[in-house]
Amino acid sequence: IAERELGIKHKKEILELGVEKFNDICRSKVLAYVDEWKAVMRRFGRFVDMENAYRTMDRDYMESVWWVFKELWDKGLVYESYRVMHVCPHCETTLSQQEVSEGYMDVKDLAVTAKFELKDEPGTYLLAWTTTPWTLPGNVALAVGKDIEYVKIEQEDESGVKVYFIVAKDLVEKNFGTEGYEVVETFLGATLLGKSYTPPFEYYVNDQSLENRENGWKIYHADFVTTEMGTGIAHEAPAFGEEDMELSKVENLPFVQHVKMDGTMKDEVTDFAGMDVKEKDNPQATDIEIIKYLAKKGLLFSKEKYEHSYPHCWRCDTPLLNYATSSWFVSVVDIKEKALKNAEKIHWSPEHIKAGRFGKWLEGAKDWSISRQRFWASVIPLWKCECGEMKVFGSVAELEKLSGKKVDDLHKHVVDMIEVPCEKCQKMMKRIPDVLDTWFDSGSMPYAQMHYPFGNKEAFEKS
Repeated sequence: IAERELGIKHKKEILELGVEKFNDICRSKVLAYVDEWKAVMRRFGRFVDMENAYRTMDRDYMESVWWVFKELWDKGLVYESYRVMHVCPHCETTLSQQEVSEGYMDVKDLAVTAKFELKDEPGTYLLAWTTTPWTLPGNVALAVGKDIEYVKIEQEDESGVKVYFIVAKDLVEKNFGTEGYEVVETFLGATLLGKSYTPPFEYYVNDQSLENRENGWKIYHADFVTTEMGTGIAHEAPAFGEEDMELSKVENLPFVQHVKMDGTMKDEVTDFAGMDVKEKDNPQATDIEIIKYLAKKGLLFSKEKYEHSYPHCWRCDTPLLNYATSSWFVSVVDIKEKALKNAEKIHWSPEHIKAGRFGKWLEGAKDWSISRQRFWASVIPLWKCECGEMKVFGSVAELEKLSGKKVDDLHKHVVDMIEVPCEKCQKMMKRIPDVLDTWFDSGSMPYAQMHYPFGNKEAFEKS
């Protein structure tokens, strides 16, 4: 609501306005709808203590959230990791699985089959199909199935010159039809492994600073490659795909992230610098420009439109990106077995939910990404030193004692200004910039509504 009323289109505009001013406006919006909320709750017939209602933005509530975080930290259930997750380029933040699941929409998109020329066989092209043309400038490898049968197809181009294409045998008809070509060779994918090729975009090929550059732009085996769709050859851009990232770790591939977190192409991608890869009002615009470029360079084999379900931000409706970045996680997998046993003891109504929707969700639960790159939320109470030492605070008193400052507000614009001495090197520690997922606030409610364990301890434990 605050962003909409302020006409904010990009995250940088919040920084220009000032985080404190933005948070003050957010606070005013919460308070503006109190009377409406009370009226709606009565109409719903919901029993709520209106006079003693809790607010997640209040200092006491937020302090209990800190306590919850520290309890998880002390149990070894919080960790930082770098992985591919869904991000919203408008909000410039990661989203949890649950948030992603709330925003799927049916959209029409573009897919392309691009040509990748083998270096030791000029005029022979591997064909790779992708539903995200904008990721092609970030290509660092191609993946095949070592046990899949592939064929070399001979065709004549418009000038009568013979050219050759490599695709999975089972997908020849899908890509070439039934005539106008000749199969000149059949072989297993293992034959292709280790071969080098020229990528359609060479912005990073000669970057001497790129780690593992010697392993880039070659062909590798991947178990996830199938012949169910496309060409049986996968284009690998590890910065934008979970499976691609896993292959990158196994094969020590160079890491290329040609898109900023705001969804725009970086400056070194000279032909597309600054272009928005999934612009909210025209999400195909950059894909169209990529396709035009491929066609101009003679590297476009085919293009097609297709309809599919695509995740959008549940807050602002912007198409999400798969994007490699760092995040803090709660290790749900470590406690999943215990959670499943607890769910068995619960009486569920309706009964089928127990083994159905909730049971299946719990069985498939993954570690929870809890950090967000937002401004109006409970912050992660973790201070970090440049030497690597970390300190988690579970109460306001702890922070006041170590910092020597009075703390009346726990929002980002306040606590980000507070530094504490590092016990290891004596330098000053700063809070990490992330805030907590809003559902961490909600999940802390049983404790935080009563300011537990700082107040109402006996009443809470009796209940």
